[in-house]
Amino acid sequence: MSRNFHKEEEDVSADVQKLHQLLLALGRRRSLRDPIASTCEQLQFTPPQVHALLWLGTDGALTMGELARRLGVTEKTVTGVVDRLEREGYLMRERSASDRRVVHCRLTPEGQATWTKLDRSMNQGMSQVLSILDASDRKALFRILDKLLRRADAPPAPPARERSA
Repeated sequence: MSRNFHKEEEDVSADVQKLHQLLLALGRRRSLRDPIASTCEQLQFTPPQVHALLWLGTDGALTMGELARRLGVTEKTVTGVVDRLEREGYLMRERSASDRRVVHCRLTPEGQATWTKLDRSMNQGMSQVLSILDASDRKALFRILDKLLRRADAPPAPPARERSA
C-alpha cells in the first residue's frame, strides 16, 4: 500500500477522535440537550417511540420494515414500539391491499398532534443551537452536511487494493 494511503488513514483516525471529543463536549452542555428530551419525558416516550413518531409525522405512512430501518432496530423490536404507540392511540396499522403481508404504520389525529408538538420542540432546540453560530458558520455547516448527504448516496469507493493497483 502507498505511504499516502497510510497517512490519509492516520489523518481520518485522528479526525474521528477529534470529532468524538467535540461531540462529547457538546453533549455535556445542558443547554445543548436533546431538543425533544423534555417533551419525551412529559409524554413518557422511549427514544425509539419518539423517533417513530418523528419519522411517521415527517414522511407519512411507512412499512414496519422501513420504520425498523429508520430506527436502527430489528423488525421484532419495532413491533413492540408500534404495539405501544398503537395501544395508546398515536398510530394505527394498515395492511396493504395489494400484499396482505405488508403492514403500514400511520399516525392517528392524536399522533399527528403529538408530532406537531415534537416538531415544534425540535425546531426551538435547533434554533437555540444555530443561534450560537454566526451566519457564515451556519452556511459552512450546511455546506458540509450537504456534502455528507451527497457522498452518502454515492456508490462506495473500491477497496484500497484496487485503488493503489
